[in-house]
Amino acid sequence: MNPQAKAISVVVLLALSFVAGWHVHGWRTAEQSARTQVAQAGAALESERETGNKERQHAASTQKASDDFTQKQPARDADLRADLDRVKRLQLDAERRNATYRAQAQADAAARGHLADRLETLDRQLVAGVEVVARLRADLARRDDEVVLLHKQVEIERELNAD
Repeated sequence: MNPQAKAISVVVLLALSFVAGWHVHGWRTAEQSARTQVAQAGAALESERETGNKERQHAASTQKASDDFTQKQPARDADLRADLDRVKRLQLDAERRNATYRAQAQADAAARGHLADRLETLDRQLVAGVEVVARLRADLARRDDEVVLLHKQVEIERELNAD
């Protein structure tokens, strides 16, 4: 073999080696890319499973909360009715007490009016009694003075008759 053929052979072998290496490197890159895609697909699938589980748990929890709310509605309604009934009773009691208070106030007003009339009568009688006492005192003083006068007259008469 001549040196030129050897050089061509070496260049061809080098080219073939390079092409073979290039293909091997491409296969490795493709394999690595495939593995990465498989890993990403597995992660995506796992993420979808987790998301699905979370969505199912969320839906179940939401349904349970809604059911609990719905089941408690009759109790809330009963409490509301009881409170409203209590309000009606209190309102009726308040109206009755108000009527009682007004009746008492009217009765008190009538009693105060009657009491005022009696006090007015008592004041008139007191004035009349004081007037009677004053007249009786004057009559008594006049009688006492008459007694003194008569006593003096009797003494004067006795002096005259004693002489």
